[in-house]
Amino acid sequence: MAGIVMISVAEINAQDAPKATPAKVVKPEKTPDVLAQLLRGPYLQVATSESIIIRWRTDALTRSVVTYGTTEDGLTLQASDPTLTFDHKVKLIGLSPRTKYYYSIGGGNGDTLQKGPDNYFVTFPEAGTEGSYRIGVFGDCGKNSSNQRLVRDQVQKYLGDKPMDAWILLGDNAYSSGTDPEYQEKFFNIYKDDLLKKYPLFPAPGNHDYNDFYEFKATAQVTHDIAYYQNFSMPENGEAGGVPSGTPAFYSFDIGNVHFLSLDSYGKEDNESRMYDTLGAQVQWIKKDLEAFKNTKRGWVVAYWHHPPYTMGSHNSDREGELIKIRENFIRILERYGVDLIICGHSHLYERSGLMHDHFGMEETFDKAKHHIGTSSALYNGTDDSCPYIKDPETNQGTVYVVSGSAGAMGRGQATYPHNAMYYSNYELGGASMIEVNENRLDLKWIASDGEIKDHFVMMKDVNKSEIITIKKGESLTLKASFVGNYTWNKSKETNRSITVSPTASKTIYEVEDPQSCLKDRFEVRVTK
Repeated sequence: MAGIVMISVAEINAQDAPKATPAKVVKPEKTPDVLAQLLRGPYLQVATSESIIIRWRTDALTRSVVTYGTTEDGLTLQASDPTLTFDHKVKLIGLSPRTKYYYSIGGGNGDTLQKGPDNYFVTFPEAGTEGSYRIGVFGDCGKNSSNQRLVRDQVQKYLGDKPMDAWILLGDNAYSSGTDPEYQEKFFNIYKDDLLKKYPLFPAPGNHDYNDFYEFKATAQVTHDIAYYQNFSMPENGEAGGVPSGTPAFYSFDIGNVHFLSLDSYGKEDNESRMYDTLGAQVQWIKKDLEAFKNTKRGWVVAYWHHPPYTMGSHNSDREGELIKIRENFIRILERYGVDLIICGHSHLYERSGLMHDHFGMEETFDKAKHHIGTSSALYNGTDDSCPYIKDPETNQGTVYVVSGSAGAMGRGQATYPHNAMYYSNYELGGASMIEVNENRLDLKWIASDGEIKDHFVMMKDVNKSEIITIKKGESLTLKASFVGNYTWNKSKETNRSITVSPTASKTIYEVEDPQSCLKDRFEVRVTK
């Protein structure tokens, strides 16, 4: 038709970062003659305690308008970008921490593409804030398979009225070559009605995202000219926490007192180095980021990427060069900084180690007595030897390694399956993982495609406290257990985490334990005149 200017999606994706306009009162405008149709989204990116990016795609060139507010019927604020585009990115700024916002998307002039009770998000708490947080983990999900849908539905069923704060992707997000049509069919179309519109997403790339089956994959590793980087926005400037990386390939962010690092185990930096090259740009940034976190904050550190250092599933970490180099050269750096949890995909199964340290060799060199810290299963379910993994506050030593690569793809086991380092392994069912943090307690649950939680472990830090407290005669004080769980006090029938006491003796010992006697705090209260 005459007068229509055609602009390609690639050209639109090459535009600069979205422009944000200050919030303002919405004024009704006239309805346009032609309405664009929604092709993709909405989906939520680069969430922080004060901002978020909302993205979507349309089949016609339109402006980008988001109306929002703290009630479904009170969308009185607006942010927009007047640029005509197919791929829309609008950044909302000036938001309040830990607040629920409803939103609608459209092109202006009364054009609303989507709104409703499920179009909402909750801003993150301020960085470092202790609280209860829930983060979903999906590895190798983009298969458009029956397993992918089963896992999605079981995660939704598990969540119920307990929403996630965010979810992360472990790579291979769209098979087989990470093209834009594959992303549409095998990722966005699968999650568009539930997870994407409500929960911020923080991805990591895998080898299939780098055009793995195309002959020019080696070029893509260098140029990063792939749909993954066009389809997702990342907090590369440190706006979501951590040290700015200056690249969307790897970055960090905070959700309360949990610090995340999303890493790239397949792409190249500076045209040659990769994640396992310890002098490369990614490793140098990781050291700066973890050093900054260690010096300024206390909390949990979770790192995730695609290729696992330990696996005996559809991939073999004793035979594949990438996995060997990551294990031999790279993970010792993360262990040195006390990273608590490392999660990878690539191998299409679920595997979970004990609390480990200092194992960088082949499977046959793994020695539980040497490389596992303690013998506990960490199931924390009343069975024998199931106490939580407890990280020593002085050394901060020990890391749990998880492979969660069956949210879409399904795999098999190697001849030596399961890997000697793993406490639990499962390739027969698909599944996704859920990280649940409550202050200084971290739980990880593997939700299988049959709806059962097949594996679960608990890790704690800064527990088993011993204190001497001095008060004056006649004063009262409140004692609080250092751990999150159930409680038995030696001098009280109360089962709460905190008790208020008014001792009269010159010295009184109060102790609180969990029912399994895994944890114990001791308070020596001295009374002076």
